[in-house]
Amino acid sequence: MLFVDNHGIDDARVNLALEEHVLRQKVTDEDCVLFYINAPAIIIGRNQNTIEEIDPDVVAARGITVVRRISGGGAVYHDLGNLNFSFMTPVVSGRFSRYDHFTRPVIAALRALGVPAELGGRNDILADGRKISGNAQFATPNRMFSHGTLLFDSNLDDVTAALRPKPGKVESKGIKSIRSRVANISEFTGERITVDELRERILESIFGTRDRARIPTMELTAADWDAVRALVEQKYGSWAWNYGENPAANVQRARRFPAGEIDARIDVQGGRIAGLRLFGDFMGQRDVAELEARLRGVPYDRDSVAAALAGVDLGEYFGAVTADDVVDTIVG
Repeated sequence: MLFVDNHGIDDARVNLALEEHVLRQKVTDEDCVLFYINAPAIIIGRNQNTIEEIDPDVVAARGITVVRRISGGGAVYHDLGNLNFSFMTPVVSGRFSRYDHFTRPVIAALRALGVPAELGGRNDILADGRKISGNAQFATPNRMFSHGTLLFDSNLDDVTAALRPKPGKVESKGIKSIRSRVANISEFTGERITVDELRERILESIFGTRDRARIPTMELTAADWDAVRALVEQKYGSWAWNYGENPAANVQRARRFPAGEIDARIDVQGGRIAGLRLFGDFMGQRDVAELEARLRGVPYDRDSVAAALAGVDLGEYFGAVTADDVVDTIVG
């Protein structure tokens, strides 16, 4: 395992760019781990419709950065009381969606602090049934990462004020949900520590030491940091990536499954699909833009859509859903 030092940067755009750069460009057979703490930011899932996930007035008034990540899942709030981790590894068959492999050292460190941490739900770490961490994954053909948040001492009122959960999600978890379902790790620790100390405890859980001189570290060059800054300018700092255009659509159909919500926005012209966008907090391994392109021009009826998707492993795009689930969502 190699430690990736982000030099204390708290800009979410830079940290997400660094994570992607290391994944794609610093190719190694070794596992890597990156930690970062962000100034107030909302991190949007790859397939989400940003403007529907946030309260823009709260975001503007509180100076919250909005940035999209390359992994799926739902929107999360980061601030200086939130520790984020990212484990990067070679792709191994059966490892994608196996969060237990990656969260094990994190849970061990939390339990050593007296936190009753356990993996729960589809991608969460819970303490006494309350969410203290959400996790998501992304894979290239050769490498993948599994990253997550750790709510240590976050402003939970900002979490609920800045995010605008979809009605189906609130209904599925109870109307009093979001604020009561989440908790700060600091509520459970048997000793008073800082978020920086929490990072050191997890490093010790991984490497057996906190001594940086004894922790194998990935060397990041000036050229690496130039590439990270370029990625911020071209992608993570751009409106096009973080918000994007809302597509023309005259049909909207959405369903929530255990694997996440699928929200189809369809532009039907002359009985055919002229345009399609698939939004949601699902966690697939492949880009749904491939499905959107596959269905463009197809007659908008159930048999035609089903025929166009026949033979496609839709679980690679959405997680644990069936072909009938997807076709029913798009057409009914």
